[in-house]
Amino acid sequence: KLCEGILNILEKDTKSSCQVACLEALRILSRDKKILVPVTTKKNMQILMKLAKLDTVEDPLERVTEFPVIVEALKCLCNIIFNSSVAQKLSLELNLAAMLCNLLQKCKDKQLVGDIKCFDLRLLFLLSLLRTDIRAQLCQELQGVEVLTQALESSLSVRWTEEYKAAEDDRPPLSLQEADCAIEALKALFNVTLDSWNVHSKNESHQFRYMAAILRYCLLTTGPTEEKTEELH
Repeated sequence: KLCEGILNILEKDTKSSCQVACLEALRILSRDKKILVPVTTKKNMQILMKLAKLDTVEDPLERVTEFPVIVEALKCLCNIIFNSSVAQKLSLELNLAAMLCNLLQKCKDKQLVGDIKCFDLRLLFLLSLLRTDIRAQLCQELQGVEVLTQALESSLSVRWTEEYKAAEDDRPPLSLQEADCAIEALKALFNVTLDSWNVHSKNESHQFRYMAAILRYCLLTTGPTEEKTEELH
């Protein structure tokens, strides 16, 4: 009943501060698999997707005041999808992976969107881990390798000297947020490329050479702490 009450509030047009508080409560509750039954309906998933800006292709990320709401909604979706097979099935029906790829594109060249990007990537990782059909969709229909490689490239701030060669000059360690985004992108990339041992087309060959150059750059990059560097590598 508590979850249903929270979702009823979230469905209404309330203030951002109220939405964040409700989403934080729902995120904590969603760690318990037993209470997820009322949450994992198509309607409730759509409520959370709307708050995470995953319901529209056209709406740009412009209102900074909405960013905390987007982040908390993504965190809730991460918990719910991890803990509920029903939510995992609904994710395919609701085309969640395509919406997440679209949100990643919206994050390009934007300021203050690091947390949005990080939890978007984490959700793509979870979907590609838990659903082989969504993994295939990412790989075949949504240009997932390209989208995730670009996300990794931007997280690492790669600079190119040649087509497949990144600059190797001294650079500062990644920030914690940059390292976390890079790690989530790497995890999702691993899943999406798991079955890509046989490269057929010229475009695929280019994409994998491009990714290999970024992975080499990643190995030469340090994180904010020794532990983060180890996790990144």
